[in-house]
Amino acid sequence: MALDRKIAYIDLTTGKIETKPISLEVRKKFIGGRGLDAYLLYNHAPKGCDPLGPENPLIVSGGLLTATCASATSRTHIMAKSPLTNLLGSCNMGGFFAPEMAWAGFHHLVITGKAEKPVYLWIHNGEIEIRDASHLWGKTCTETQWAIREDHDDQEIKSMVIGAAGENLVTYACVMTGIKNSGGRSGMGCVMGSKNLKAIACRGDMDIKLAHPMDALEHNKKFIEQITSAKVNQTQGTLGTPFIWGATNCWGGVRTRNFQYNQMLYADEIEPEAIDDIATETMGPHHMAGCFGCQVHCRAKYKIQTGPLAGKYDEGPEYTSLGAFGSEPDCRKAETVLSANHLVDQYGVDNLEIGSIISWAMELYELGILTNKETEGLELKFGNDKALIQMIHEICNRSSWLGNVLADGGIPAAEKIGKNSFDYLIQVKGMNNLHSDERATPALALNIATASRGSDHLRSRPAIDLYHLPEKVLRKIYSSPIPYDGPLSSEHTEYVGKPWQVFWQENCYMAVDCLGICKYHTLFLGATLPNFEDWPAVIYYNTGLEFTPEELWYAAERCNNMERLFNLREGLTRNDPYKGDTLNHRYFDEPCRRGAPDVVGRCIDREKFSIMIDEFYGHHGWDKEGVPTPETLERLGLDQEPSHLV
Repeated sequence: MALDRKIAYIDLTTGKIETKPISLEVRKKFIGGRGLDAYLLYNHAPKGCDPLGPENPLIVSGGLLTATCASATSRTHIMAKSPLTNLLGSCNMGGFFAPEMAWAGFHHLVITGKAEKPVYLWIHNGEIEIRDASHLWGKTCTETQWAIREDHDDQEIKSMVIGAAGENLVTYACVMTGIKNSGGRSGMGCVMGSKNLKAIACRGDMDIKLAHPMDALEHNKKFIEQITSAKVNQTQGTLGTPFIWGATNCWGGVRTRNFQYNQMLYADEIEPEAIDDIATETMGPHHMAGCFGCQVHCRAKYKIQTGPLAGKYDEGPEYTSLGAFGSEPDCRKAETVLSANHLVDQYGVDNLEIGSIISWAMELYELGILTNKETEGLELKFGNDKALIQMIHEICNRSSWLGNVLADGGIPAAEKIGKNSFDYLIQVKGMNNLHSDERATPALALNIATASRGSDHLRSRPAIDLYHLPEKVLRKIYSSPIPYDGPLSSEHTEYVGKPWQVFWQENCYMAVDCLGICKYHTLFLGATLPNFEDWPAVIYYNTGLEFTPEELWYAAERCNNMERLFNLREGLTRNDPYKGDTLNHRYFDEPCRRGAPDVVGRCIDREKFSIMIDEFYGHHGWDKEGVPTPETLERLGLDQEPSHLV
């Protein structure tokens, strides 16, 4: 058996470090990456623990296939109880950190306690040290990584770091590696800051033993062909992920001016082709970059051309940056989007959350709920580019009354602001929605309402629902590896059959996150990309572990239920507007005002949506309140949790 991966338990309070193997029993049940992290969190986080307390475990991992010959296995996963939602905290980022951590000897870290002063972890060829980081505190995310390399005189060190947002305990601070790879959602950078943990640095040249190396290499050639032949990936390799924003905006699927409109007009300067022109002009024709083991190269390299940050280098912007700093605040300048993208990368803060919360504040300002008194004279109006940039600084530095309030997250901010401000907050479980507008797409609305970490497009979104694929094609996809003979519809405005699609995608994305594969290399945006039927051979050739497609499905289902159990234990209930599987009332009460003919006038039907929730719960084997039944827990082997197997 090729698997000899290690897990390390690190107590920053006492300095104790313990290393253990990961048993095959645990691998078969929870695979690795996000799935095993969910098991570890449920087993090691005390019920009701303070997200910013020393007992909250910060868990960092690579997937089962990380650092092997499998394509695009670059993803790093980070999990803890979220300071933003007080429920499951989880984020995922690309780059090169997880493979380097694997070569340094570890696939999972469980970090508890709190250091007396700033520290960083130095992981090198099976050894872990807790080192002083006083000289790193206050540095930006990029500066921190460069300083660690200088400390060790090694330019190949890969680090996972926080910036000022994490240090200042902004509840949606993210973790960063490289220039722009960010674990953005749910505030894992804030958890690092609460532990005085500035960075985790890795460097290693330990072998990752492969079970069948030649077969693994040959099989991966087929995988690469499957991945790169998909038109969606060819487009991403040319325009990057901004192409998704351009396509979605054209038919009316992006929220604008917080949630007043669903399409941004006159956005020529931030269309994907315009952003690509800037990247080409400033960085040359070969301006696309990729992560470890990736052949798609979906992000651009660019320099800001004008304004106070002119000449600064960065990467992106991503699909989410165009929404967070373009359509939501209704800012149309490329300089604004590129500058804001650069600032959040340096501060280390979730672009989706900060863009959404500023846009919410802009609507409150225009409604008179926030006044010049609260903004200290800042005209926080939609389209005010300078105000958007100023609020990023104020939030990340907590340097004003409003910045400090917004840094705590949407729900605490609404409680402080009052005056019905919560009604305008587009959130699920305390996490702001990204810039998409799901009023015309019931399946996508169900996805964000039920996602385990809060409003989310990367937990269960059936993005191919927008492609109008023939029912025969949908049947082939959604009947494997588990047979499904229920209804399916090619119409994205329909409600029937969508709960199964969301359930299927939820298991698919969990499997991907367990393996450490990028979602762009599976059935997310491309209907021909790998899924359950394709993964067993990759796993076997690289690790020697034998899974059937059905076994992978049930492992993913088990891991999703682990996340559900954690959320239920921490207070999730079905209809709770703060901690439930619910949507803001505006989804039901305010129809779409722009876009294609089949979008204008659309909103979510309350009764049909409630039926969708019932069906979704039923597919999971949960009761009407969303609680796994005893039979479901027994079927999945979760009836004895917490079991403390590792």
